[in-house]
Amino acid sequence: MADSTPQSGTAQEGSPANARLLLVDDEENILRSLKRVLRQEPWQLTIAHSGEEALEAMAADKFDLVISDARMPGMDGPTLLAEIRRKYPWCIRILLTGYADITSTVKAINDGQIYRYISKPWDDDELRLIIRQALAFQYSERRRLALEKLTRKQNKELQDLNVSLEDKVRERTEELKETADMLDLAYKELSQSYVTTTEVFSSLINKRLPANRQPNAKVITLVKVFGEFIGLNAEQIRNLAMAAALYNLGKLSWPDDLFMAPSDLLSKDQRLEYLKYPVAGEQILMALEPLKDTAKIIRHHQEKWNGYGVPERLEGSEIPLESRILKLAVDFIELQFGLILERKVNRDNAIKLLKRYRDRLYDPELTDRFIEMLIELAPDVDHEDPSIMILDTLRLKPGMVLAKNLYAASGMLLLNEGKEMTAMLIDKLAAFEKGEPDGHRYTLYVHRPDDDETENPA
Repeated sequence: MADSTPQSGTAQEGSPANARLLLVDDEENILRSLKRVLRQEPWQLTIAHSGEEALEAMAADKFDLVISDARMPGMDGPTLLAEIRRKYPWCIRILLTGYADITSTVKAINDGQIYRYISKPWDDDELRLIIRQALAFQYSERRRLALEKLTRKQNKELQDLNVSLEDKVRERTEELKETADMLDLAYKELSQSYVTTTEVFSSLINKRLPANRQPNAKVITLVKVFGEFIGLNAEQIRNLAMAAALYNLGKLSWPDDLFMAPSDLLSKDQRLEYLKYPVAGEQILMALEPLKDTAKIIRHHQEKWNGYGVPERLEGSEIPLESRILKLAVDFIELQFGLILERKVNRDNAIKLLKRYRDRLYDPELTDRFIEMLIELAPDVDHEDPSIMILDTLRLKPGMVLAKNLYAASGMLLLNEGKEMTAMLIDKLAAFEKGEPDGHRYTLYVHRPDDDETENPA
């Protein structure tokens, strides 16, 4: 029979407090050891002594994570985890294995698609960390799926609104039909593009920060433009954009005081936790094959040119090119947002700091090109760029082209950069804006027409 034991403790930020774990092993002493290691954690533990007993427990209750020994009489661990993957694919699977169990481990990876395998004897702290990371990853995936569900719901609401508008303005049916597909098209682009998906997901990360201290969107813009400026290929730019969207993913489990503090003012203990976030972000993305290159960029984006960075103290050109670029963009934006120093640094002084540390923190040649781009192109889209206008929906005109993605208050992507505005699209945005909570109003960044000589209304 399975034995269920609730645990005491405090839930880690970013993971559910009521997570349920199933521990499977035919050796009672191993199960007792696992329960001892996890007794201070907030999770509810259930034990099973065989693969068959574990499947009975899975059929009776919903579990978030299963840890199974590799070698058990009857149904072994890899076979059990493969069956759980088939019936309960949302459940995280971890294999306990001896150093000699290479065949079992390979089978578990191939058939059970396990999250991790842990060698016996295990390190207690490492075991707890792996479980926390697995649950945090599962939690973030559930949040992502909830966002996609919300997007579909709002698409449906848009379609219903289109029907109502067509009844009232029949003479403009064709134009209405074109705008009626606006969010459908945005959603299809979201599904087809990992870049856009990660940009939407990064808006969830930004919810931990005030609206005026959310760096991701500007970092994304910077790395895209700089990638084109120095001639990177499309795949490199795509990976850089995804890394820019998710570079602070490893901070999600932080308490608010650490999340809000400038990095140069951290205490010793806070500093130790801060230095772990690039690796934590990489580990969350490890299970996603299309993001393996993105995960590597994130892992090394806090390395320093002089070899005193983290996590591996890589020096000079040992640091991946994309990671060097991401560090330049992150530091340039976070300096201006007050996330590095106690005070916010204006744009010109941020450029001076990049120059000052060009051969210590940053690749000197890359830094020179980066500053050259900042001066020539001003790609960090804001009110300082004379080619960009900042407008509300009342000032929009047909033919204007968006210079920056537009998001709803909920974080849902409404329109992509480069979208040309039409009269009906403007009307539709105004209708959506009226339905936003707390009187939220849209701010749109648009390219200034060549013949426009008016001052920036912002």
